[in-house]
Amino acid sequence: MKALLLAVSLSLIAALQAHHLLASDEEIQDVSGTWYLKAMMVDRELPEMNLESVTPMTLTTLEGGNLEAKVTMLISGQCHELKVILEKTDEPGKYTADGGEHVMYIIRSHLKDHYILYCVDELHGKSIRVVELVGRDPENNPEALEDFEKAAGARGLSTKSILIPRQSETCSPGSD
Repeated sequence: MKALLLAVSLSLIAALQAHHLLASDEEIQDVSGTWYLKAMMVDRELPEMNLESVTPMTLTTLEGGNLEAKVTMLISGQCHELKVILEKTDEPGKYTADGGEHVMYIIRSHLKDHYILYCVDELHGKSIRVVELVGRDPENNPEALEDFEKAAGARGLSTKSILIPRQSETCSPGSD
C-alpha cells in the first residue's frame, strides 16, 4: 500500500510530456504554494486503492531548486500523509525521489495555474503510469480537463477512467 501511495502521490508532482512542454526552471520557482488535485488517471486497475478524498497539496521550493511536497489522502477509510523531497535534475521539469528510484516530470498545461502531472513507477513488480491534473483553485475547469484528456491520450492512456477526487481541507476517516 505504501508503494502505491508513493506512486500516486509522487505523480502529484510529476508531469506528462506529450504535446505539452516541460516547465522551465523559472516556472518551477513559482510552484510554491497550495495545489488541488482536480483529476487523475491510472493505466491499470488498482482495487486496493479507493481514493475517497484528497487535501490540498503544498509545494515548497527548496534551496538548489529541489521541491518538497506534502499531501494527505483518504484511501479506503484511512488517512495517508505523504511528505517527499523531489530532487532537481539537469533536465528542466524533471525530478527524482528516493535516490533516483522514482522519476517525475512537471509539465505546463495550456491553461494558467494548471499542470499535468505524470509518473511512471513500479508497483508489485509491474510498471504503472499515473497522470494527474492540478490547479491553484479547487474548482473544476472544463477547459483544463479537456487539456488533461488530450495530454493523457497522447501518451496512450484511456480517458474512460478519469477520477475526479473529492476535495477536503482535512482528512477525516469516516466522513462524507
